[in-house]
Amino acid sequence: MRQLLQDLRFAFRLIARTPGFSLTAILSLALGIGATVSVFSVIYSAVLNAWPYAGFDRVCEIHIIDKAGHEGGPGLTGPQIRQLRQTRAVEDVIAMNRWNLVITGSDVPEDLAAVYFTGNAFQYFGMPAILGRYILPSDAPDLQDPQQVAVLSYNFWRRHFNGDPGIVGKNIQLVHKDYTILGVLPPRFTWMDGDVYLPLNMSQAQDKIYNASLKLKRGVGTEAAEAELRPLLQQFDKEKPNSYPPQFRIILRRLGEFYVRDLRGTLYLLFGAVALLLAIGCSNVSILLLARGSARQHEVAVRSAVGASRFRIVRQLLTESLLLALIGAGLGVVLAYQAVDFIVAWLPEYSFPHEADFHVNLPVLLFSVGLAAFSGVLFGVFPALDSARREINHAIQGGTHKMAGSVRGKRMHTGLIAGQIALTLLLLTAAGASIQGFSRMLRRPLGYEPHHVMSVVIPVHENTLNGWGERAAYFSQLRERVAAMPGVISAGISTNATPPSSGSTQPFEILGKTAAEQQEARANFVSPEYFTTLQISLVEGRLWEQSEVSRGATLALVNQTFVRRYFPGEDVLSHSVRLPRLTSEPPYRLNATGSDGWLQIVGVVADALDDGLDKPILPAVYLPYTVNMFMGTQILVRTQSEPLAMLLSVRKEIGALLDLWIEENSAAMLARWLMEQRERPQHLPEDAPAIETLPKNGHGASDNFFADRSVAPPANRGSA
Repeated sequence: MRQLLQDLRFAFRLIARTPGFSLTAILSLALGIGATVSVFSVIYSAVLNAWPYAGFDRVCEIHIIDKAGHEGGPGLTGPQIRQLRQTRAVEDVIAMNRWNLVITGSDVPEDLAAVYFTGNAFQYFGMPAILGRYILPSDAPDLQDPQQVAVLSYNFWRRHFNGDPGIVGKNIQLVHKDYTILGVLPPRFTWMDGDVYLPLNMSQAQDKIYNASLKLKRGVGTEAAEAELRPLLQQFDKEKPNSYPPQFRIILRRLGEFYVRDLRGTLYLLFGAVALLLAIGCSNVSILLLARGSARQHEVAVRSAVGASRFRIVRQLLTESLLLALIGAGLGVVLAYQAVDFIVAWLPEYSFPHEADFHVNLPVLLFSVGLAAFSGVLFGVFPALDSARREINHAIQGGTHKMAGSVRGKRMHTGLIAGQIALTLLLLTAAGASIQGFSRMLRRPLGYEPHHVMSVVIPVHENTLNGWGERAAYFSQLRERVAAMPGVISAGISTNATPPSSGSTQPFEILGKTAAEQQEARANFVSPEYFTTLQISLVEGRLWEQSEVSRGATLALVNQTFVRRYFPGEDVLSHSVRLPRLTSEPPYRLNATGSDGWLQIVGVVADALDDGLDKPILPAVYLPYTVNMFMGTQILVRTQSEPLAMLLSVRKEIGALLDLWIEENSAAMLARWLMEQRERPQHLPEDAPAIETLPKNGHGASDNFFADRSVAPPANRGSA
């Protein structure tokens, strides 16, 4: 033990005596270990082990692909989902929908995301609740009204209820309805980013669409399942014409792979770069240790001459190199823990599953530390082992004029230097290309100004605003009230055109021209203030007037790419287009009168790069939002100061108007009910039971909320 302490003291003195050498070696190891471990940890958490659900490698979604290669998930009806459950390849199918609700009964209404599940969903996912229980099939029996119960997500429970452990059994009021809280889910259960999870009554109606997820039976591959499901989807297409694109094909996407496909390549490329950095760091330390060992060969020879054993010399050099490696590795471990949080903070919010649990991966950490220690020990002790093969007198007589050591040592030294130079050049070349691409991306104009703009969801709830006129008036009043708030520069409605979204792909026809193959454009439903809020310039023609928006005028704007592709050298303002698939689906999507007819083009707006920086600008058609209104939209707000500072005020304004509309809707329903009672023939017997037809608080008994078909499950989560 005394000799070990002597070796440690000498090693520390040597590190202090050669600060340049020591600092270079320690930083090389620390950067290599920290970068490699942190990046692989992010890859492991976000790609390789992102999903905590049971049997998630067998969970799939049905996607359809049209002739043009566009891919999307079809909405399925309740009867169709029940048929899917009967197929041989499928173990189980769940139906779900996501909707924005409002917590009522408090001073300030709070918007939250509600996810509706069929009763088998939580058994499908296989994650127990941390408090109470989850929703069971008995809470949502098929073809019956579900129980008014709710399960809370972990984050919502901590945020809204301050982590109250006695929350089970209490009530939460959503849009003036009381729901009994059954339990709280684990932190990693964040499916569709729900705040609360409610039971879903899957209807038999053919016009009610659900998102569906299926789990294959063990041993069943996706190709075999596709072969079985293909005839079934073709049958669905015949039963509901125009629900699917012509000549479509189906494909099953495993969710565990599909929702991280965009992130996977980027992270793997980054991991390759930092793995090179670790290799360069270890090589750098090896070269430094070999160089120092060669310089100390005379010292080693003198020690041997005065009686030091070979074991004693090797132990001293081993202690020095191991101490240097351990200091670098320790610093690398600290750097790795800090770098994981830093990398995650810079990842785009919806580029990875929110179920991912980011932490340092211990096996990779131990491997990296072991590799660094091995490199330090091997090349730190090598000079002593090499000198043992040589004559002591020859080493002493050679003095310091032959520091390079033996021919074998020279070759190893030269090989390490050549390898390090090659790796460094490769890394520098890749870094230079990345910097050049990033620089081009920063210089590329977006076509709009996103700074000081925020998007706020405008919810529409069950049994409210089911008429086209009242829904249009509600959106219009809300936009006007928000635009009049102090600190707001402008406010515009954006149903489906909030960057980075760019509308939905729609085939279209041109009046007087034969439709070309794959003639498509992005259809966007906005208000005229949308363009001023995002500062998208008008190139030609005019925008819509408020009177035209109020009546749902069939007037269209197009972007410059649309003009270049379909009207080169022509006056586009003299033409009209038609979107044949622009259909109404009350009450979830309400169309203005004449929306399925010809739309006159009245203006051209500048191109906007709102579908990703790596994608080309597509032809776009802009229509007044009143032409096609969904159950809910978004309002874009440009503010004078930081937008998030006004978020609470904007939400209060939305909540106040929502409550006013709910009260007016209830009063109108009551008036209609009284009128029906006066007009109804009074021939019921006196002892007949009373029939209550007025829904409580203006809401029906059904708890179904249906999102638009564009609502996407887990990885494209949340509202903009």
